[in-house]
Amino acid sequence: MSNNDSNQDRYRFRLSLLHPRHWLTWTGLAGFFIFTLLPLPIVDRIGCWLGSLAARKNRKRFNIAKKNISLCFPDKAAEDIDRMVAEHFKAQFRSVLHYFILWWRPVATVRNKIHKIGFEKIAEYQQQGKNIIILLTHNVGLEFAGAAISMDYKTVGPYKTLRNPVIDWMVANGRLRFGKNHDNKLFTREDGLRPLIREVRTGSILGYFADEDLGEKNSIFAPFFGIQKATIPVLGRLAKTCDAVVLPCISCYEAESGRYLIKLLPKIEGLPSGDDERDSEHMNKAIERAIDYCPAQYLWTLRYFQTRPEGEDSVYD
Repeated sequence: MSNNDSNQDRYRFRLSLLHPRHWLTWTGLAGFFIFTLLPLPIVDRIGCWLGSLAARKNRKRFNIAKKNISLCFPDKAAEDIDRMVAEHFKAQFRSVLHYFILWWRPVATVRNKIHKIGFEKIAEYQQQGKNIIILLTHNVGLEFAGAAISMDYKTVGPYKTLRNPVIDWMVANGRLRFGKNHDNKLFTREDGLRPLIREVRTGSILGYFADEDLGEKNSIFAPFFGIQKATIPVLGRLAKTCDAVVLPCISCYEAESGRYLIKLLPKIEGLPSGDDERDSEHMNKAIERAIDYCPAQYLWTLRYFQTRPEGEDSVYD
């Protein structure tokens, strides 16, 4: 068995997941499954209600989102920022409830819930002999963006292991189940970049995340909505090593149609440039453009500006 096969064994079902200590989780999932038999508009309304409740109760995350939005959109009035934060919580909880579509609904149903635009770019660049990296952002529609790509293409991507092993298995297989005919793969941060690079060089499409603040180590500071942000300068290097073009991806939920818009934007020009700072600036600017399509649906509750340049105080209370 190859190392790749052994790495993917971690995402297969195992009897230890049926241990009594996990029964409460399985019971919760059974209840969730029954709940999702409700019509989608009702599920959406309940998700929005839960989001409104969380916005009132979780003041810590509310204040983080408020600070992030006020930094990134300094021209917005205070009441507009509060309204955007409230809308974000609604969107976030609504999309969490949509996981049932990815976990349990037929592939045909999932396809009907996704509106894809710009995916012809993939074939165009592949015909030119180029590999593909898709730049994803932490939007509420992120999981549906992954499904939109993996159901039709061989893909590889990073994966952050979750603490609860049952939920971890559910989420991982929710990402992998659409690509059984394409041998899609997930790798953790501990696996490093080598397996990702190897897979991209053999034709897999890499879904890459680059918008989190991962700390000072290995980061450089680059502007993000005009604010210096700790940025991992890896995307340009990956594009060069893999001979790949980078296509930013938009993932937005359209409540009126009950579908997710997944749109591939034009490739990031000038990347790779051979200069980490310039590449990081190009990347962050592309992420900004993607966010602007549905700004309330970006995960503003993450601490994107936790790491500060030397001499600057924390922006979070």
